[in-house]
Amino acid sequence: MFFKLITRNSRRSRKENGLFFASLLVSIIAFYIILALPRQDVMVFLTKMESDAVDRLLRMIPLFFGLTLLILFFLIYYAGRFQLERRRHEFGVYLMMGMRRQKLFALLLAEDFRGSLLALGIGLPSAVLLSELISLATARAVGMGIVGHHFTLSPDAVLWTVLGFLAIKLGAFLLLSGRIAGQDLGSLLSDAPEESKYQRSTILHVISFIAGFFCLAAAYSMAIGGLSWLDTKKMGMTLLLGFAGTTLLFFGLGAAVGFLINGTGRNRQLHTFNFRQIQENVSRRSGSLAVSSLLILAALCCFGAGVSVAGYFNGNISIFGFFGNSGSHVLDYTITTYQISAEEIRELLEKEKLDSFFSELFEMNLGFIRTADGRQEAFQMDSVMSALEQLEESRDRDVLLNNLQYAYDPYLISLSGYNHLLSLAGLPALELSETEAAVYMDQDSSAGGRQKLNEILADRPEVFIDQDLFYLTGTVQTLNLITDRAIALSFALIVPDTVFENYTQGNYSTYLNAVLDPEIFRSQSLMNAIMDVNERLDEAGIYYESYLQNMGRNLFYSVAAGYLTLYLTVIFMIIANTVIGVQFLMSQQKSGRRYKTLVRLGATYEILCRSVKRQIHWYFGLPIAVAVISSFFGVRAVFTGLLGLRIEGGRELMGVSAAMIFLLIVVESVYIAAVRRSASRYLLTLMTPEREE
Repeated sequence: MFFKLITRNSRRSRKENGLFFASLLVSIIAFYIILALPRQDVMVFLTKMESDAVDRLLRMIPLFFGLTLLILFFLIYYAGRFQLERRRHEFGVYLMMGMRRQKLFALLLAEDFRGSLLALGIGLPSAVLLSELISLATARAVGMGIVGHHFTLSPDAVLWTVLGFLAIKLGAFLLLSGRIAGQDLGSLLSDAPEESKYQRSTILHVISFIAGFFCLAAAYSMAIGGLSWLDTKKMGMTLLLGFAGTTLLFFGLGAAVGFLINGTGRNRQLHTFNFRQIQENVSRRSGSLAVSSLLILAALCCFGAGVSVAGYFNGNISIFGFFGNSGSHVLDYTITTYQISAEEIRELLEKEKLDSFFSELFEMNLGFIRTADGRQEAFQMDSVMSALEQLEESRDRDVLLNNLQYAYDPYLISLSGYNHLLSLAGLPALELSETEAAVYMDQDSSAGGRQKLNEILADRPEVFIDQDLFYLTGTVQTLNLITDRAIALSFALIVPDTVFENYTQGNYSTYLNAVLDPEIFRSQSLMNAIMDVNERLDEAGIYYESYLQNMGRNLFYSVAAGYLTLYLTVIFMIIANTVIGVQFLMSQQKSGRRYKTLVRLGATYEILCRSVKRQIHWYFGLPIAVAVISSFFGVRAVFTGLLGLRIEGGRELMGVSAAMIFLLIVVESVYIAAVRRSASRYLLTLMTPEREE
């Protein structure tokens, strides 16, 4: 009988609290996926390429896991308190019928443990399956889909997920059971007391709303303008203004809702009752609603910025670029010539029978300007600087001016090597006379700045190299000179080979660039072929930088941004929406007498359901609307502060963020639907006033 009671109560609890149970399932899935990250195909590959960075990332995972466990503990405690408050009359009946408190404790513990095991039983298999799907999808997204995938189960991830989840569930249960044990039989059998009427000055609410608006405006102005990212104090001030502004805004929303009572829709059924309920709930719980809105904002910013940043790095790491179709990717290897010359490297490659692996081998020469008197500032471009200063003032212009004022000793690039690079990229070659030079800037430079410089180059401005007159011509060149994108030139000059030899005086660096022969990919998979070439080069003692290694760096940023931000998004969304939903259901239960009065006055079940539906939409809509509006500023602030000028095509990335945010709003509709079902079931229990007569 006792075990049947446990089973029945556990099943009923899941039915009545489906929203909370679903949140626990999602949490379990998120826990396993983040803990199983080291077993992902992408992470296994990255360990070979960027082992130090991967190790640092993996060391951060337990910290994220511990913090989210702590946050989830408070969520479980909060939701569990609502569940026990709803069943307080049931517990009183058990005690009145002779059940001892120790047995009641055992009953509740068994119910909680059974529910936890069921959540783990459903969540863990789902997590393993989803983890495998994510592993395959991620590998395919970054161009590793051809690698043989093997099913992997992480015992450590399973163990820590189970232990962490059961620990916080048990801790929350022990605290909550103490609250029930301390109440006498009379208090358990009596209905929960209705909250006292909330009364505050309307003027105070209006002032609070206006102050909150200005605080938020100041916070986002500081963040978007880049001021917040200058030092810790300014960042702290921005966060303080944002938190205070959101709290004040929600405190003042009670007055805004109050104005709606006398607005449009007064002829609707229960219009005044609905907005009085909303006004009271928003005013009484403004603090928790503000925190929930901030959590949703954090989730939206993490999701929007994380997906966009991952997409930015992912856009440059397609491994299929080895076939020459990846846009900016042209080179596969760069062999350094610090210890031996380029000719000696060619001979060594031929000796080790490695030359057949490459379809192209060519030299890229770079060097500084050398003068007879050893002057450091051998380059002058006053005409370019003057033309820039005459352009309309803008951020791109100011940044370009600031960068070019230090370009008094730029690198020189040999024309023949760069033209070979253009040929491989399928672009027309540069044609320069002995008195002409082309400007080179790396791809990470500002696109707006390059555009402004192109406007000036159209007039062929005069510059001086070691007091000799030259003309800058053409457009700014941006192709990567070598495979290592960590080595970038903010400003350089491409000059004919004779000019290059003259001004470098034969003292320059040579990089031997190589392109793999597509024929080697026909007999084996692409990844295996690349790894084989790397191994052969290592055995030959040749120092090189491969596109694969460079891809590993970008891929690391993509994975780190994608996994961690999506993990935080899931946790923040679960906590925020569950808190909002539980708060509404608790307030509805405490307002039970009001609904009973409406029933006695003739309100039907359908009318009450429509009333609750409007209340839920408003109660969820207010924090969601504030978070969504703030997120458009928040994501832009993240772009400005964390990425700065590295983001090109910011509008496209903001568009991706907006699309991701829209998908998150769809998730909100699921939570709203779940709360509506729970609220409607509670209303159904109040529709029997005749039985009390």
